[in-house]
Amino acid sequence: MSEGGVLREFAVKDIQAGKQNGEPLLEKFIDMLVQLLIEIPVVNFTYVIHLETINTLLTLLSVQLYVPRIAHRSIFFQYLMQGKCSKDACPLVKTLLDHIVKHDLCPPELYKGSGSGGMLYGLGAAVASGLWTMVTFGYGRGSGTDDDNKALLANQSLLLTLVLANHYTHEKGMHNPYRQALCTFGNLQDAASASPTSPVPVFRMNLTGLYETFCKYMKDDQMTLLLYLLLHRNTNIRAYILSRTNIELLVVPILKILYDAQERNSHHIYMALIILLIMSEDDAFNKSVHELIVKNITWYTERNITEITLGGLVVLVVIRTIQYNMTRMRDKYLHTNCLAALANMSSQFHSLHPYVTQRIVSLFELLSKKHGKILEHLRNSPKLEHRNSNDERQELQPTPDYATDLAVLEEVIRMVLEIVNSCLTNTLHRNPNLIYTLLYKKELFVPFRTHPTFQDIIQNIDMVLNYFTAKLEQQHTGSLSVHEVLDIIKQAILQWPRDRLKKFPELKFKYVEEDQPEEFFIPYVWSLVYHSSNLYWNGDKIELFTINT
Repeated sequence: MSEGGVLREFAVKDIQAGKQNGEPLLEKFIDMLVQLLIEIPVVNFTYVIHLETINTLLTLLSVQLYVPRIAHRSIFFQYLMQGKCSKDACPLVKTLLDHIVKHDLCPPELYKGSGSGGMLYGLGAAVASGLWTMVTFGYGRGSGTDDDNKALLANQSLLLTLVLANHYTHEKGMHNPYRQALCTFGNLQDAASASPTSPVPVFRMNLTGLYETFCKYMKDDQMTLLLYLLLHRNTNIRAYILSRTNIELLVVPILKILYDAQERNSHHIYMALIILLIMSEDDAFNKSVHELIVKNITWYTERNITEITLGGLVVLVVIRTIQYNMTRMRDKYLHTNCLAALANMSSQFHSLHPYVTQRIVSLFELLSKKHGKILEHLRNSPKLEHRNSNDERQELQPTPDYATDLAVLEEVIRMVLEIVNSCLTNTLHRNPNLIYTLLYKKELFVPFRTHPTFQDIIQNIDMVLNYFTAKLEQQHTGSLSVHEVLDIIKQAILQWPRDRLKKFPELKFKYVEEDQPEEFFIPYVWSLVYHSSNLYWNGDKIELFTINT
């Protein structure tokens, strides 16, 4: 039934009840759904009531699926955003977050159709189970574990939260109280120590449980998207998460999303990467990740690494994402965000693993080879000629694609060099392995010494290379082992004058959301509802996005 059809049905009921001029029955119905979620506690026999209430709200709001226009002005959304139930936005958002955190599994009665709570309860559970089976039979699209697929209330609550929070975010004259609640709630433990000058959170909840939920279930798009929204918009949540001493429990699952990029959609990769970028804006985070040791990262298969700093693992995975993007996606936006995260962290690089330094220099080597090939194409491209009215020959420019590719590539190379330079300028004394790798591959930098785009940065790197090369040449012991070279480097570091290098502006990048974020987020959120809600949607009628996205 269309939105208009629903409106006509409720309008008829209004007329029959003689309430043409009172509160519309449809608005009252939506308000009752919200009240039901807030006031009725979740126990075994009410689980399905909550579930179907959320499904009803998702179904009403799904009119957005069937129109191509972003941010369709639906009467259902207007009632939620501006109607009577909008006053309950805070308790509703808190209720939905509580469901997400508790992650209660669906009661077995809903699957078995029998229970132990007496005849009336058993009959009710059987009926509920039958209804639920009818609604979802054959249409489940969940891809998680059995327990993930059985935590239906948490999943539906998460989807409804995302739908409510991502509509009407920049509409003139339309305030979104659900987004406001989500972006301003605070930590229950901070209530006693709240500053009188800081804004009062609209509600408080135990953030320990929320943090643990993110750490445990950070593998699906919808959980990643909720974390992005809270980190980007809620300063209380961002401060709490970045202050965790076990931040590796959250960062490692995010890195695994990036590592498995070939199995993820591009939106999910972006969200995971932007979360890392937001985290890297915090200096304390950048420092702490190089002090935390992670062990036995079995999913990282390129090399067996038994122990590495969390910061080193971040560098490895982000560089791998850049290389994956170069060969598969070729997306400049993704490159920019990857390099921005590394740049933010570069001044705090500490005790980089030898393999990490190899990957940094290997990335530069890969970019250098690509740079050389593009230059060769430009030199070999045939230059077209034509004659003007005076019979004078004029050369036309070669194919412009190569010139554009060269400009983009040189921006990336410049950024990589700036990251290396930032590390050498700020933490050279803590990274002997990087110096060793740079010395081993020092010939890579020769072609860029006279290039106007890179000359100033290369001068700093050359100064470091020349200093340590001279120290090595002072040793007249013939061939040196790796350990001997590293020992000489460590001794030479102690004598290195720290003010010797030219100072460049500090590398600091901040994530800024697009001017019209709805164009990205609304289709993305509804594609998650379509694929993950375990409800049937008529794919042939959907106009908001392409089904396979």
